[in-house]
Amino acid sequence: MDPAPATPRWNLERPYLTGRFHQAKEAAAAQAPGSKPFSLDSFSRGAGASTGSVIGSYAVSVQELLVIDDLLSILVGIEGRYISIKRVRGKEGYVVFQIDSSMDLALQFVESRSHFKNGLVKHALAAALRAFLLDYQVMVAQLEHQFRLGRLSVQGLWFFCQRMMSSLNALTVLVEKATSNNTSGSATLNLLQSQAKAMGGDSPVRSLPEKMTEYASAAYLRMLERWVYEGVIDDPYGEFFIAENKSLQKESLTQDYDAKYWQQRYSLKEGIPSFLTNVAAMILTIGKYLNVMRECGHNVQVSLENSKLMSFGSNHQYLECIKSAYDFASGELLTLMKDKYDLIGKLRSLKRYLLLDQGDFLVHFMDIAREELTKKPEEISAEKLQSLLDIALRSTAAASDPTHEELICCVERSSLLKKLATLKDLDCACPADKLAAADVDQSMQLSITGLETFCLSNKVQWPLSLVISRKALTKYQLIFRLLFHCKHVSGQLCAAWQIQQVFRSVKILGTPILRSSILCRSMLKFVNSLLHYLTFEVLEPNWHLMHDRLQTARSIDEVIQIHDFFLQKCLKECLLLSPELLVKVEKLKALCLQYATSIQLLMPSIDVANSENTSKAGKSRSRANKSQDRDQQLKLASENAVMSESILKFEAAFNSELQSLAPTLSNSSHAEPYLTHLAQCIFGVRVDQ
Repeated sequence: MDPAPATPRWNLERPYLTGRFHQAKEAAAAQAPGSKPFSLDSFSRGAGASTGSVIGSYAVSVQELLVIDDLLSILVGIEGRYISIKRVRGKEGYVVFQIDSSMDLALQFVESRSHFKNGLVKHALAAALRAFLLDYQVMVAQLEHQFRLGRLSVQGLWFFCQRMMSSLNALTVLVEKATSNNTSGSATLNLLQSQAKAMGGDSPVRSLPEKMTEYASAAYLRMLERWVYEGVIDDPYGEFFIAENKSLQKESLTQDYDAKYWQQRYSLKEGIPSFLTNVAAMILTIGKYLNVMRECGHNVQVSLENSKLMSFGSNHQYLECIKSAYDFASGELLTLMKDKYDLIGKLRSLKRYLLLDQGDFLVHFMDIAREELTKKPEEISAEKLQSLLDIALRSTAAASDPTHEELICCVERSSLLKKLATLKDLDCACPADKLAAADVDQSMQLSITGLETFCLSNKVQWPLSLVISRKALTKYQLIFRLLFHCKHVSGQLCAAWQIQQVFRSVKILGTPILRSSILCRSMLKFVNSLLHYLTFEVLEPNWHLMHDRLQTARSIDEVIQIHDFFLQKCLKECLLLSPELLVKVEKLKALCLQYATSIQLLMPSIDVANSENTSKAGKSRSRANKSQDRDQQLKLASENAVMSESILKFEAAFNSELQSLAPTLSNSSHAEPYLTHLAQCIFGVRVDQ
């Protein structure tokens, strides 16, 4: 058997070609369209090979030599003398040879996809194909050398081409799919991987698409490395599966209730590489964390030399690298937020002021700002309120807290119910139109003032705004408005109670006064029980639960989730997401306010302390006269028919609303167990008893 030529190996560093290939390439390039097909007459052939002779006129041994010579030309894409090229109609640039149809298509793919406009992945794939074709051409040159030495037969040529033919067939399928689908980036890598899996039973042939994948993914690896180690998208041709929306700025987090910065500034695109699908979200998060730190001016040094991304091989080493990068970025950002920016301290400040954990400043503020707060919302001066708030803060225990300077006074233009109706994302159990209707009914009974619309806000800087966004602050403000108004109602009822104590001090206990005292106690019990439930049954335990969970959080996304869950749970248990119950509570508070206002108008405003001092000064004639005048005034007030009628109306209305609250709580307590605690606070017993 003829000696076998040296087995060609696929090596990207072979720089040489044989003289025959160079001559063939030059002759093919010089051939003009429509000219006579290029033949082997351009080369020095064996004796007797005259122009125009048919191959059948030669001896079989000579025919074999001529066929081999033509075949060697065909293998490098050159038309032979006896083997012609057949061009495919409707497919420009496609040709078919009698032996192999893939050679010209592969060459065409290499030339057309080598431009950078096709993307880095396709350019890398074209380079890998060019290297493969270089080895192929070396094999042809080796076969030609054996032929010139007279050691190559047709059977030998067929034998030595078998292995390369299988690879070329696989390459044909790959190139046809890549060309017809016009794949790029991730789609090209997915195609390479799917082709490798489809050839799982043929290890030698499978190595070709695997090798192509390795080289084509090198450019993609560099993009991935820059993202997971630097947080930078280096993607000039839009091949990476992460997109950046530069129109979304971090400042929107503190300005826009529906800000999408954290969710959409960086997002996943379609066409994720199949081998990264399971970790795509993790990869996205890594870069987001690194970008936050970079925008904070924090110099991130990723010391992951042993975890450098090398390839997307079957050993899944790249997955370990991604996990290591995630752990590093997550831990670094969480440490930065907790230590440098004092996230826990900021949340504690919100609890102290917006959830009224420290209420001494609020009592003082309500006293000095009452005149301004009783105005209509549009008539209130926010600057004056801010000055009064600063005075209240500096004159109470809050003065020692540096975070009190971040508080801001706000006056809304609508009631609490209307505000809830405008927030469409809240999971309310009642349509917004019913809330609005209930609010209109309430506004008919009681005009809206600053006492119903006042709230506090807080200055939040980047990067804490990731956790305490405009939406989160709005939820804090909803809870604050509920608590603040309850405090206001309680204060008004206390003032009404003090007025009624004057009657007790002079022993005037007529039926209207007695009924009014009982009603006032019932109202105070309701409001104070509601405040007790909101603060000690809802806010306090939920805040401590959130605080404990934050200590074990491992990422800023987990922190955001824990904080959002805390706010949502507080809104729900504070009845702000249960409009039916909230409307009843608001009606009860409105009745309490109307009653307190009526008492202050209908009964004389006489200080209890003054009345006691006056009764002790009976030896003085002038004081005795004043005492008699006051007693006469109180007696007339106690016999006032208008006051008696008003007290009876308020008593009937309040008791009716309070009694209607019990079955509502009972019906809902099975699905919402927290309502059982509310019922126990208000009624003193379980609602199902």
